[in-house]
Amino acid sequence: MADWIVFSYSLPAQAGSTPRVALWRRLRRYGAISPAGGVYILPANAECLEAFQWLSQEIRQAQGEALVMHVPQFEGLTDAQVMGLFNEARQAEYEEIEAQAAVFGQQLDNEAVELSTVRTALEKLQKQHAEVTLIDYFHCPKGAAVAAQLRSLAQRLMPIELAVLEVEPADLAGYQNRKWVTRPRPHVDRLACAWLIRRFIDPQAVIRYSDRPQPDEVAFDMNESHFGHTGNLCTFETMLRAFELSKAGLLLLAEIVHEIDLRDGRYPRPEVAGVDAILKGWLLADVADQELEARGLALFDGLLATLSKARG
Repeated sequence: MADWIVFSYSLPAQAGSTPRVALWRRLRRYGAISPAGGVYILPANAECLEAFQWLSQEIRQAQGEALVMHVPQFEGLTDAQVMGLFNEARQAEYEEIEAQAAVFGQQLDNEAVELSTVRTALEKLQKQHAEVTLIDYFHCPKGAAVAAQLRSLAQRLMPIELAVLEVEPADLAGYQNRKWVTRPRPHVDRLACAWLIRRFIDPQAVIRYSDRPQPDEVAFDMNESHFGHTGNLCTFETMLRAFELSKAGLLLLAEIVHEIDLRDGRYPRPEVAGVDAILKGWLLADVADQELEARGLALFDGLLATLSKARG
């Protein structure tokens, strides 16, 4: 059985229409549904509760009234029916993105189209899709279909594709309790690989940062390394394929790493600019290698949690 948070409010008559419209837009950004007039519902989790609590505080400061309640179930509505209402709302939002993406797909059939214009529009759609997935609390099936549609458009906008070479499989058991090495001053690809090693390959791994590998070390993302770029794949993508890692969210994370590392326009994901700015800031601040790795672990843990929720 699911729990729900119910929000109800009223504003003073003299408040006018502008605050009411702004409030409605906030509720929509939270993904709240309203099965009855003046009552809004969100799933009972900490993030949703905090959103309603802040909204209540703002309403009271504006001399209005607000009430936030925990509700275990609704009379006349099953949990499945409430979840269905959430999915109906998300489906409508996904369908808006789907319709716009279809228009851009038709434009690409026109040889005279300005690709940069379509690429910019596609980036906006991808951002919209990412925003909807954050409030897609019950995994509306339309979300994955639209994500595939956007990926297909992104592929069509790519520069000439480089050949993807076959990645040799790696036995996970053979990489336990090993020593690893990569170049100093790790940036996105090396930080992502270090995170992958610690989280999915060998939590006990020793990772060293040096330009000179030792004979017993597994080198990655450096000259003559065990794992490196393969064709148009960055090292992180190569390692995912080698170890056959397919946990939900990992492939989306790989798209972000690929775009920051290679900048080939293949994956114009909305998270790229923010992640890139954070990583560059750490290098500009001259953060030590081991501290870079520690921060990278936290960063990629958070990204995976968000992207796993997005589900493709």
